[in-house]
Parts: sequence; structure tokens; C-alpha cells
Amino acid sequence: MTAATTVVTATPPRTSVRDRPADRPRARRAVAVLAIAALALVAVVTASLALGVRLVEPTDVWQALVAPDPADPDQAVIMQLRVPRTILGIAAGVALGLAGTLIQGVTRNPIADPGLLGVNAGASLAVVLCISLLGVGSPLGYIWFAFAGAAAAAVVVFAIGGAQPVRLALVGAALTALLTPLIALVLLRDTEAFNQYRFWAVGSLTGRDLSTVAALWPFLVVGIALAAGLAHRLNLLALGDDVATALGQRVGVTRAVSGVAIVLLCGTAVALAGPIALVGLVVPHLARRLVGSDYRWMTAAAVVLGPIMLLAADVIGRLVVPNAELEAGVVAAFLGAPVLIAIARSRRVAGL
Repeated sequence: MTAATTVVTATPPRTSVRDRPADRPRARRAVAVLAIAALALVAVVTASLALGVRLVEPTDVWQALVAPDPADPDQAVIMQLRVPRTILGIAAGVALGLAGTLIQGVTRNPIADPGLLGVNAGASLAVVLCISLLGVGSPLGYIWFAFAGAAAAAVVVFAIGGAQPVRLALVGAALTALLTPLIALVLLRDTEAFNQYRFWAVGSLTGRDLSTVAALWPFLVVGIALAAGLAHRLNLLALGDDVATALGQRVGVTRAVSGVAIVLLCGTAVALAGPIALVGLVVPHLARRLVGSDYRWMTAAAVVLGPIMLLAADVIGRLVVPNAELEAGVVAAFLGAPVLIAIARSRRVAGL
């Protein structure tokens, strides 16, 4: 009698992307980069509180934060002007960095940013109309109109562009081309609207207080949560719609949820600081160079790099002109323009 021998082959356990040995050095590098970026953010926040037309010692900054003395003029400057300005810069920087990362991931377009989807133009038209027709004259009054205009523009672009990255970019560019002359027409007919609009349109962290952040922080929090939940889905989307669908992802749902997150983040950023250019474009590219193309790490890096770039631009704007300031939007454009040129000249730029 011959005994049959049965060979049982054990199936090795499946490992996630995080557990693969080849990815561990990348993860360690990403963690190190994020730690360094966090320290850089602390340094920039300190500079934002201490530097400006009126220089304040770091010890006075710390004293103002832990035991404020209203009678001290230096501490009054810090608590009444620079703390709200810094918090505003952090919130707007986070929103811009995450919005740019999501937009580039959804459209797979390396030069996509909130301006490409017509968000800035929609917000600008809404602000111009509220100034000209309703007589709104304060930044706190602008924010809801700016948010609504940005949201409406994004909804129109996603409704017409659908799930096609190229169509999204084309529709966004067409909407911007359509709205820009309308903005100019209103401004040419209303000098008062122009005088108020030009200070908002340049993009700045001045002239706003914590009431603006208090009104908009729920939208920012929801946008951040959605972006964090979409990070792993964007990794699959980067492989192409067909591959993502074959791997079980519902591409349409991913793009729809991404659109909601983009609307919330872009609307919040524009309402807080105006249509600041290039931050949403530059931050995703910096994140990709520093932590790789994994969107889970890129979104984490964008949360830190966005505030760093915007606050650095604000601090530089306080220092370059004696006894005056340049708006953060102007300085951000100067900082981002060389990066944009480098991106355009790079041979590695391709559809994401």
C-alpha cells in the first residue's frame, strides 16, 4: 500500500504598502523631512511674531504669550496684531497647500492650482459685486461672498469638466477668461469698488482679525479631514482611471469627494487672505521632491510647507521696504516665480 503524500504550501501573509521593506527607508526619510519642516515652521512663526517694522526680542515674545502685560507696547503689538496675523497665515497656508496638492492629484496636471480652476476669479467677482452693489466695506463682510464665489466657480468647473483631467483644466481656464473681463467692467464703472477691491485682490494677511478665522475654521477642518482621507485614493488615481477602477476604486466618487474638499479649502483660503498666487502650485512640487510621490506623505508635508511659505513671504514683506510693508501675495509671487520657471524647464514634468 502506497501512502499518498500531501504537500501543503503556506501562503505568505499579504503586506500593506507601508510594511514593504523597500518602502521603509522612504518612510524614515519622510518622517525626518516632516520633523525638520515642523522645526522650520516653529522658526517662521517665531519670526512672524518678532520681526517687522517694530522689532521685538524673542524673550518679550515669549512673555507676551505666557504672561501678557497690556501696558507693554511691544506685547500689545504682538497680541493685537501679530498673533492674529500669524494664525491667519497658518490657516490660509494649510488651505492653499492642501488645495494645490488635491487639485494636482485629481487633474494629474503638474501646473494646476486654485487659479487654474477659476476659483480665484469666482471669488474676485463675488467680492467686486458685493462691494459695488451691496456697499460692503470690511474684510469680515467680504469673506462669505469670497467663499461663495470660490465655491460656485469650483462647482461649475467640476460639473462641466466631469471626471476628465484635461477638461477640468480647460473649463477652469475658460471660466477665468470669462469672469476676468466682467470684474474689470465693474471696477471701471465704480471707482469706490476699485479702491477697496485692490487691497483685497493683492493677497494679504493684514486688515483681518481672529473673527475671520473663527468664522471659517469649521470649513478648514472638514477640508483637512477629507484631504487626509483621500490621500491613499489619489495614489491609485495617479496610475490612471482604468488601473484605479481595476483595483476596485470608484473613480467618480473619489473625484466628487475631492471636489468638495477643494471647494472648502480654496474657499477658505481665498476668504482668509485673498487670491494669493503660486503657493498652491509650488507647495505640492516641494512636497513631492522632499517626501516622494506618495500622496499620504505629500498631504502631510503640504500641511507644514504651506504655512512656511506664506508666513515667510509675509515676514519678508515686512522687512524689504523700510518703514513699510509689501503684501504677502506680492512676495509669494516673487518666491514662487523661479520655482514655476524651474518646473516648466524640468524634463521630469509630466502628467501626474
